[in-house]
This record gives sequence, C-alpha cells and structure tokens, in this order.
Amino acid sequence: MNTKDQLSEDLKDAMRAKDELRKRTLRMALAAIKNTEIDKRAALDEVDVLAILQKEVKSRYETIEGAEQAGRADLIAEANAEIAVLEGYLPQALSAEELERIVRETITEVGATSPREMGQVMQAVMPKVRGRADGKEVNQVVRRLLG
Repeated sequence: MNTKDQLSEDLKDAMRAKDELRKRTLRMALAAIKNTEIDKRAALDEVDVLAILQKEVKSRYETIEGAEQAGRADLIAEANAEIAVLEGYLPQALSAEELERIVRETITEVGATSPREMGQVMQAVMPKVRGRADGKEVNQVVRRLLG
C-alpha cells in the first residue's frame, strides 16, 4: 500500500477512534497532496507524496519557531504532536555518518575537487537521499567536504 492510501486508511481509523489531532493532521496532509495533484493535473508518485509530507513537517517546525518567539506553549505542543504523526509516514532519516558516506561516494563518482563543482555534486546526491535528508543538511556536508 502506498503512502497516500495509508494516509486515507489511517484517517478513517482516526475518525472512528475520534482522535481529533490525528484526524486534523491527516486531513491537512491529504489536502496538500490533493492540491498538488490538481496543480499538476496528474496523480503523484510515492516520492512526490513523501516530499509533500516533508514540506508539511518543515512548516510545523517553522510554526514552532514562531510560537516560541510569541511564548505560545500551546501551539508548540500542538505542532510537535502533528510532527510526530507526520513523521510516522516518512522513511527513517539518514544518520550523519550515512549521509557523509553517500556524499563522499558521490564526490568520487562526479570527480569533484573544488567548491565550484558543488552544484554537480548536489544534483547527483539529492536523488539518492530524497525523503531521508534535508537539502540544507546535504548542502552543509557537501560544502564541508569540498571546502
């Protein structure tokens, strides 16, 4: 079962269980997926669905930052709970060591030797780590290894 179908099934289960937080979070995720499908005028593949879920998690982290500045503990707790629900559908993130190993292998494959070739390395690494590592994190590792 793909992630989108799993989200739909879990939404039904959350509705039966009257789990308001889970229901609301899954509805927001499915709405984001549906809106993207409407924009693209095509069904999304698994990679695109996972990218949308990552985007939703990232937006919750941004909400937490804003709530911390405003001193809103209630919003922080709610966003953390939503993140926990969404992360259950994402593949396990790469550890720092695994990410560095993949980047080193890719640098060798591409033959990059200087920071000027960072774009080539990033272009080759991102498909390998999509859904399991944040682009910002990958960028920092590539920059460190090439610098």
